[in-house]
Amino acid sequence: MAGTSRTAPDDRGGDEGQDDCSDTATEAFLTHRNLLFTVAYEMLGSAADAEDVLQETWLRWVGVDLGTVQNQRAYLVRITTRQALGRLRALGRRKESYVGSWLPEPLLTTPDVAEDVELADSVSMAMLLVLETLAPTERAVFVLREVFALAYDEIAEAVDKTPAAVRQIAHRARAHVAARRPRGVVSAAEARDALDAFQRAAATGDLQGLLDILAPDVVLLGDGGGVKQAVPRPIVGADKVARLLAAGLGRITAESLRPAQVNGYPALILQLDGEIDTVLAVRIDDGLVTGLYAVRNPEKLSHMEKETALRR
Repeated sequence: MAGTSRTAPDDRGGDEGQDDCSDTATEAFLTHRNLLFTVAYEMLGSAADAEDVLQETWLRWVGVDLGTVQNQRAYLVRITTRQALGRLRALGRRKESYVGSWLPEPLLTTPDVAEDVELADSVSMAMLLVLETLAPTERAVFVLREVFALAYDEIAEAVDKTPAAVRQIAHRARAHVAARRPRGVVSAAEARDALDAFQRAAATGDLQGLLDILAPDVVLLGDGGGVKQAVPRPIVGADKVARLLAAGLGRITAESLRPAQVNGYPALILQLDGEIDTVLAVRIDDGLVTGLYAVRNPEKLSHMEKETALRR
């Protein structure tokens, strides 16, 4: 299409010198950009891959005859879902050779994400790890139905299945997630209180304080990607996790740990020599820390420099 930018426009600033037809496509894409990114991110657990999916979505969108599109939002979601499904299958192969535990890429999120409790729950590190246990099509169906409330016929078009098949997949995925998801949606205030107690104990190396806030079956996962040192396998149990944290964090000044909103929930960022070293996300159940997710792989920390807007 003449005059069309081949680079996906960004609502933070993009190419605007386009013809009338391209302007219409651009306006529609920008209107739904944050939604499309959220769909792709929830399917992939990777912001970098989600951005690539948006680029691929844009390249296909500018070739569409908009006069034939009845629902631009649904059409864009369909393109995004199909591109994300293809990338999700490739990502699965990459994860097989990943060094150590693989964790989702953390996002520094805007305050309104935390205010949307269901959205925050759906992008939390804990939930993204649960979604990792689904097959690609199951994950797509679950995300589109449970998070974005798409109709079964819309989802069917996105995943190339019949509506009846999508209903069955949705039922199966819902049951799978229900058996593994966090025990209940946690309020931002409850998560903040638990994180404050954890931060005080961690910053001072207070072993008893850590034991008091950690659940007996707490799990610590670390992701260094083979680049930074991290626990090679999950550490389970309050005593083991508390002793490891007390020994490791006890050498770090309290000023190095700062609170932040990560994936819709309070988290901690460890900053050393002016650089982000570790993002520590937490899972809270019944006022106790049941999951700790330490992301150290530098390739996964690029979206921690500025806030990312997510939308449903």
